[in-house]
Amino acid sequence: MGRPGGSQHVHAAGSADVLVIGAGVIGLACALALLREGRSVAVLDQGAVGCGSSHGNCGTITPSHAAPLAAPGTVARALRWMLRADAPLYVPPRWDPALWLWFAAFARRCNMRDWEQGTRVKADLLLRSRDALQQLVVEEGLQCAFASSGLWHVFRDAAALDAMQAECALLERFGVHSEVLGGTAARAAEPALAEAVVGAIHFPGDASLRPNQLVAELARRVRELGGRIEAHTRVDAIVASADGVRCATRSGARAAPHAVLACGAWSPRLARSLGLRLPVQPGKGYSITYQRPSPAPRRPLVLEEASVCVTTWPDGLRLGSTMEFSGYDSRLNRVRLDALERAAGQYLRIGPLGAREEQWQGWRPMTPDDLPIVGAHPRAPRLLYATGHGMLGVSLAAITARLVADLLCGRAPAVDPAPLAPQRFG
Repeated sequence: MGRPGGSQHVHAAGSADVLVIGAGVIGLACALALLREGRSVAVLDQGAVGCGSSHGNCGTITPSHAAPLAAPGTVARALRWMLRADAPLYVPPRWDPALWLWFAAFARRCNMRDWEQGTRVKADLLLRSRDALQQLVVEEGLQCAFASSGLWHVFRDAAALDAMQAECALLERFGVHSEVLGGTAARAAEPALAEAVVGAIHFPGDASLRPNQLVAELARRVRELGGRIEAHTRVDAIVASADGVRCATRSGARAAPHAVLACGAWSPRLARSLGLRLPVQPGKGYSITYQRPSPAPRRPLVLEEASVCVTTWPDGLRLGSTMEFSGYDSRLNRVRLDALERAAGQYLRIGPLGAREEQWQGWRPMTPDDLPIVGAHPRAPRLLYATGHGMLGVSLAAITARLVADLLCGRAPAVDPAPLAPQRFG
């Protein structure tokens, strides 16, 4: 991503080489990478820094999640869940043609060929990004509780454990290593697990951090390197030309030779102002953060059958996950939150969870093929997309930033950009 000490372009007050739209983990990582390339950068966000899905996720860095959500059998499982308001996947009944078109595109990819191809692409991205993120944390001195902790998927159902071992064999082919522990061994190594746990799969290459601290630290470094961050500056429309990009905001226009669209689940709304369609749906997730219980899990866990993530930090514990396709509804659904706590009680023996510090919901930008959208569309070549990261924004931030810097600087990209190109959707 470049080294400290690179020359900085000199600009008139208020101008920049690149406008980055979105001050979440993706946007800020891209801004930092571009600053390291000697570009001047202004970051615009409609809210506070890191107030979206970068704030309330569980902070796991997960090459283990390389398999796409669009997999054989997913549609049948989703249909069984749709009538359960507390299911891992919930779609409240409503008229939404764009959502059903998205689901149709998703369903077409629920076959073995597309699943294996998607796993290959995602595994490469996630493994590269995990290493790049650790390097970034060290080189930039980011204080975000980064830990090479590994991650365990824990199971209460032996058949589910057996089924995931088949998936692990595919992941192993693409460089994602794992090992299986029986119930007795798992409970001995992780005393927080309940007796009902029949086994675990350990992914030693995964990691964890405190996501809100990572975003704050990225913002700090962006400012220290001369970047400008304009919070509470909503972009209402984008105009792209052969010469640059112009953003209309409620406090006046902002223009630059290049722009990066990195506003997560809000990206489709701005793409529409250019007459472009992004098949990104807001996938609503929830989390609850508590004071750290005693005892607490020693490592991040995925409570597999419940699809709930548990992360412990020195000063707290977070339960998170679930997927709800309810548009941009910002209400906290008590049924969904209760499901997180119920799962913790089924898999863990840690006593009362203690005081809740925060109950949170946010929208992940979900694509039908579960791959991010990174690159320029031919109709707007000076606007780079960096969106559609689904539930893996933190995990994919470092490699996304590297790819954006490569593309904008006109050099050979670190990874093949073709599978991520926006025009793959037509």
